[in-house]
Order: sequence, then C-alpha cells, then structure tokens
Amino acid sequence: MSQGKKESSGKTKGDGHSINSLEVLRHSAAHLLAHAVLDLFPGTQVGIGPAVENGFYYDFLRDKPFTPEDLQAIEKRMRELAAADIPIEKIVLDKKEAIELFQKMGQKLKVELIEEKGGDQVSCYRQDNFIDFCLGPHLPSTGAIKYFKLLSVSGAYWRGDESGPQLQRIYGTAFFTQEDLDNYLHFLEEARHRDHRRLGVDLDLFSFNELVGPGLVLWHPKGGAIRRELEHYWQEEHFQDGYEFLYTPHIAKLDVWRTSGHVEFYEAMYPPFQSEGIEYELKPMNCPFHIMVYKSRLRSYRDLPLRWAELGTVYRYERSGVLHGLLRVRGFTQDDAHIFCRGDQLEEEITRVISLAMRMLQTFGFSEFDVFLSTRPEKYVGRLEDWEKATEALKKALEAKGLSYQIDEGEGVFYGPKIDIKIKDALGRSWQCTTIQLDFNLAERFDLNYTGEDGQPHRPFLIHRAILGSLERFFGILIEHYKGNFPLWLAPVQVSILPIADRHNEYAEQLDQRFRREGLRSVVNARREKIGHKIREAEMEKVPTILIVGDKEVANESVSLRVHTVGDKGEIKVSKFLEKIKNLIKNKSITYDF
Repeated sequence: MSQGKKESSGKTKGDGHSINSLEVLRHSAAHLLAHAVLDLFPGTQVGIGPAVENGFYYDFLRDKPFTPEDLQAIEKRMRELAAADIPIEKIVLDKKEAIELFQKMGQKLKVELIEEKGGDQVSCYRQDNFIDFCLGPHLPSTGAIKYFKLLSVSGAYWRGDESGPQLQRIYGTAFFTQEDLDNYLHFLEEARHRDHRRLGVDLDLFSFNELVGPGLVLWHPKGGAIRRELEHYWQEEHFQDGYEFLYTPHIAKLDVWRTSGHVEFYEAMYPPFQSEGIEYELKPMNCPFHIMVYKSRLRSYRDLPLRWAELGTVYRYERSGVLHGLLRVRGFTQDDAHIFCRGDQLEEEITRVISLAMRMLQTFGFSEFDVFLSTRPEKYVGRLEDWEKATEALKKALEAKGLSYQIDEGEGVFYGPKIDIKIKDALGRSWQCTTIQLDFNLAERFDLNYTGEDGQPHRPFLIHRAILGSLERFFGILIEHYKGNFPLWLAPVQVSILPIADRHNEYAEQLDQRFRREGLRSVVNARREKIGHKIREAEMEKVPTILIVGDKEVANESVSLRVHTVGDKGEIKVSKFLEKIKNLIKNKSITYDF
C-alpha cells in the first residue's frame, strides 16, 4: 500500500513548492516505478511504495533479483510512461470489490493489506492499466513527473517481519527541477566518497567479522588510537565538570531488568542465559547499575547533586537488515552519565550539561545545531507538578544558553521530558548526538530517596544524559564529516617520517623516538622504495604531516615538511616543527598549516 500524506501545510521550500507537494511528487513517482516494473516483469508482486525523506521506494516480490541492467530498463520505461502524460485518477471501491479486483490481478500482498487496512470504501489510484490501493494524494498525471532517478536496490522483509517473505526494495528520488536533481545526485556522490564503511577499510580503522558476529565492532590499532583520544578528552572534560567515574558489569541478573521494566517494555534485549540456576542478561543500558550505586548507602540532601559518568558498553539486538557500519551496531559504548539532584538544582544541572555538550561538540568541529524540547505525552508516569517543574527547567536552561529550539509537543517519552541536540556535518546532514532526559520512572521503580532538610525522605530527580551518544556511532560521524582527514589531535598517525635512502634511516629513527617521547604518534617508512612512492602512500593514508629527511636535513637537524591537503612547506628546524605541532594538538585545532 502506498502511504498517504497529510494535507499541505502551505510551508514552502526555496523552489516555491510546498514540502508536501514534493512528497506528492515522490509518492506519484513510486507509483510510476511500480507501473514500469509490472509492465516489464509481469507477475511481480507489489508491496508498499511510500515517499521518504529524500525520495521514494517500492517493494517487490519476485524470484529473480533485479540487476543494474534491470534498473536501467525500469527507469527508461518510467520515462516513457511519464512522457505519455497518463491521467492519474482516484477510484473508490467497496472493500469486497477491491479484494476481488486485486485477487484477479494476482496481487496477494495488496489483498492482505486491503483486508487489514481497508474500510468499507477502499481508495485506489489508477493510471492506464496500473491500479494501486492507496490513500493518495497524487499528481494529476504522469507528465508532471519529469526529474527523477532510480538509485539502488536492497532487501526488505514484508512488513518488517523476518519470518515473512523477503522483498526487493528499489529506491529512487524525484524533484521539480533538473537543477535540484543534479544537486542531490552530486550530494550522494560526495556522501559515497565519505562513507565511513569504505574509509574504515581504506584507512585500516575498524572491521566486522561474521565469525565474531554481525554488528560487533573490531577496533584496529589506528581506530583504537582515535578512540583513545576520544576517551581521554571525554574523561578530562567530565572530570573538570565535576563528574565522578563508575565502572559496571556487562551482565546482571534478569531481576534487575524486571525491576527497571526493560523485560516488559524493551524489545532490543538479547535472550537471557542461565548460570547456576540464575538467569542473567547482557546489559542494554547502564542506568540500573548507577541506581544500584546510589542505593548502596543512605543519601542526604547535602550529598546532591551526584554526577556519575561511565563509558559503558551495552548490547542490543538490532535486526540484521538495519545494521549499518558503525552507525547501527549491536554492541556499543555509550558516553553515559546520570545526575541525581534535588528539584531546586534542576535548572543549574541541565544548564551545565548543555554547556558541556556545546563545548565538546564544538571542539570536534561542529558548529551548526538543531535543538528540540520534547514535552509530556498523553500517557506518562510521575506527578504532574514534577513534569511541569522539569519541563520549565529544560526551557530555562536552553534560554539561559541562548539556544533557539523547537518544541515537540507531547513527544517526550512516558517517563520524562527531554532535550535532543542534533549536529550538522560537512554535508549538512543532521545527526542525533546529545540527549538530556528527565526520568520519573526508574526513581519510582527502584524507590530512590534522599533525606531532606526536614528529615523526611524525598524522591531525587534523575537525569540521563549522553553527549556523543555512543563512541562507535560518533566515530562513524567523524569519519564522514572529515572524509578521513582528521584534525591533528585525532589523527591515528600524526607524523610520517620518510628517509630518502638507507643512510638516512638512523636519523629518521632518532626523530621517531624523540617525537614519541613528546607524545606524538609518529611512524617511520624505511622501506626501500622511491621517495615519491612513500609520499603518495602517506597522502593516501591521510597522515597530516609528512617529514622527508635526506643529507641536507641530517646536516641541519631539520626536516622537509609536507602538510596533507596543503602541499610542500619547505625545510623547517625539528625544534620549530615540534613547537608548532604540539601547540596545534594542545589547542585541538580543527585546521592545521605550518
């Protein structure tokens, strides 16, 4: 079933078309795709075909996989159907009549959808001999679909059920102008060059292995060097901001997750396992462990706030079809922290978290942000006055930091309101990173208390927060943002030393030892290869600084410096080079030149 869209809100884009009109165009293009497929490959079962954020797709069930040549033929047929300017008309059928129609056409998947989702009257759209069960709306004719492109084909399970039929999903995009289409295709090509999965292999940063298991990351030495920098910076920033560090197990008794509610409500948990007759569970979250530390002794109002942070690795079962490099994995390390505080401390604590988040994200080179405040949904836990106090504290904290934000009314989770901060990368793509979440559920479930000034027990406010989200996902974002050209302070190899001949190897090794004593990540390429080849290799590895050493450099205690993406910078004294590079690293400079 093609998914219907809401009526146009009137909001417009730069091309003068409303956002919803672009969705209508793409929705109609999805029908055009299905029409072309059935013309070329009779007997194919059609599934659903919605418009999505950057285009459209349609799902098909057929025994033979679509080939690249098939996609070319389908796109050609789509252009022929568009050029024919076929009217697109809405028809309304009785449910029984609609079922009989699609049964006659042999479209069993459509019959299944109509039986489940169709009302007494069933809305369909027809263009020539192609009919689809659909709520619409659509363009008046195929002639309005001019600027489109089929992009790829992938697998998809019918209705997301892994036990159901596996379909083939053809993706495409469509725009109102050729210029918009060209710009988007250029964007896709640039995104392909930045794909962290390809760069991860090219730069030897990480890998996956089927013997280990899908979605479980193996960090290579170069990726590990970057991770070590990420962790060190994260720990230093948190220590300076008043956090204390916790370390907690990777498993816990299943009873912990029953108390927290995960067993009942959280679907991404791995099956429990038994040892000595006790059921255990891989942890999907760190929160219950931090709560257990809180409950390990009586707490007073004088103890609060407590800020506890942990780089805690968690495990969540994600369906194999949604795993995507580092961006969607099954084992990952959250940059997690929990703050236990009194109600009168809420605004200050949230303001501190926002300040920490903005400082850290900007250090990594991100300067554009979208901020969202999600408020109380219809179904919620906790007291209404606590929700109001927490939501007001979130608003005041955002305003105190001068951040513009959008309110997602009623989109908070049932256990508390939250702030989400999304970063924009070099291509303008938005990535969810920072989350600041109030929680009225776990404090209640685990019966958290502190003794107030009145000598009575009071419930603390619990703030969940993550700045980067997870180290794996954030690393993937960094790779794509920088296209693998990491800032000096993050680069896995900061200095590559290239001796011109064997007689220069000793000097190169002396430099390497000196640089390492100074804390630099340096390597020597002493292989018997031409210097031009060594330079090209270092450039391909995206090493920020390349030092060439020969007779002159040995005599002058200098190096010939090349800077990645900049070029030859000439001869420089070793002491001067060290001074400059250490200053750039200390300041965590995003750009570097000498």
